[in-house]
Amino acid sequence: MKCGHQRLRTATHLTLAVSLALPLAGGDVPASQTSKPAPAQAELNRSAQILEDARAYSAGGERARSSEPGTSDESVVSALDTEYQAAVKRNDATTMARILADDFVLVTGRGTTHTKADLLKEAREGKTQYEHQEDSNQTVRIWGNTAVVTALLWAKGADNGRPFEYRLWFSDTYVRTARGWRYVFGQASLALPKDAQ
Repeated sequence: MKCGHQRLRTATHLTLAVSLALPLAGGDVPASQTSKPAPAQAELNRSAQILEDARAYSAGGERARSSEPGTSDESVVSALDTEYQAAVKRNDATTMARILADDFVLVTGRGTTHTKADLLKEAREGKTQYEHQEDSNQTVRIWGNTAVVTALLWAKGADNGRPFEYRLWFSDTYVRTARGWRYVFGQASLALPKDAQ
């Protein structure tokens, strides 16, 4: 995925889009078509694999490895990180808990650290209300069972009634586990100066 590239859909949208693209329920291809090595058949097979991967991800299971290295893993991790940012915006502790690894650590640009328990407590208290919690310029890089998401975050809202707005760069590290990808480590820059935003 390149910088500035349009954000990928969530796994739910991916499942729907691929489902609509497949001619038969469940992604099955008739036997009369399976012997044809035509480009259209290859595309149907690839669409069926993406659908299977998206369904496994949506169910919380481990995603099967793609036959085209680097495509599906990046899509799944990108969608997962986007889902996590949206959960933070809504103070959705349930979704955050599903995505965060139990030993998760966040290190901020000011040098403070936060655990999974810290972030879930903050979300449940709801003291921070977000108007914006979106990122752009997202890139995803995969190394075996490890993925790193880097993006520019725009946050705007109020913390205990005090307004805030800032942009910062962050890197989120995900690891493939028996239960699927989990967010294990986050690191954020200091807020960017206004003239750099």
